[in-house]
Amino acid sequence: MTQFLSLIVPLYNEEDVIGAFAAAVLPVLDSVPGVVWEIIFVDDGSRDGTLSRLLDLAAAESRFRVVELSRNFGKEAAMTAGLEAAQGEALVLIDADLQDPPELIPSMVAAWREGADVVLGRRSDRSTDSAMKRASASLFYKFNRHISNIDIPKNVGDFRLMDRTVVEALKRLPERQRFMKGLFAWLGFKTVAIDYARTPRAAGKSKFSGFKLWNFALEGFTSFSTAPLKVWTYLGTLGAVVALLYAMFIMVRTLVFGNQVPGYASIFVAVTFFGSVQLISIGVLGEYIGRIYMETKQRPVYLVRKFHNF
Repeated sequence: MTQFLSLIVPLYNEEDVIGAFAAAVLPVLDSVPGVVWEIIFVDDGSRDGTLSRLLDLAAAESRFRVVELSRNFGKEAAMTAGLEAAQGEALVLIDADLQDPPELIPSMVAAWREGADVVLGRRSDRSTDSAMKRASASLFYKFNRHISNIDIPKNVGDFRLMDRTVVEALKRLPERQRFMKGLFAWLGFKTVAIDYARTPRAAGKSKFSGFKLWNFALEGFTSFSTAPLKVWTYLGTLGAVVALLYAMFIMVRTLVFGNQVPGYASIFVAVTFFGSVQLISIGVLGEYIGRIYMETKQRPVYLVRKFHNF
């Protein structure tokens, strides 16, 4: 029985890798037995020649489809758009930079046919990433595992195969502020992982700067955990206890030794320290309140300018 496979590829300013990606993925998809396929390219408001190259590919190959978003909404929104546009019984998310090898797709399909609902591509070798990126990623996974009620698989990106049942469950989640790695992990389902070595980008450069990665991590922490809020409750309680004990110490010292003129240095340090703690706690509250504010607007995750080749 023939099965329908959808490949979803989000792109933002990736004109340099599109040709190499198409050349690499076509023979792989054609080699999978018993499968008909489509590729859903999602152009996330690219400002270079990405869209025109995608339209050229779509004109030459009817199984290439292009979802053109109205502007740049971010990768999470682009993946959501692709998942909602795809029609396959199994759907594969993959980046166009060829760091995640298309050659793994036949093995993913085989694992899916054996009963897996989700097949993850797990990076067993990340030597092509910088030492700073590897260290920060490891720290993120460890910290998230301690504060969150979900376990995001370590060294697993967006490269994965999902059964249609999983995708339909994902589409029921109404969040506008979407942290897809967390949503994927929250869904559960029967999951297996296939290891692979991550290769260098075929061309171009990553669109995620250090600042964007930091904000992405904050999104992950606040989307699936209230631990950062609870921390300030504990710190506030500890501060109150310390202040009470110090007040008792001052009372006893005054009764025994009489009143002494306090130094300005200790007062200055105490005021600036607790003022800084208060500002940080307000900032953490602001992160959560800001996400509540964005959710209450109920704006769509993305807007499509045009569907091409559908």
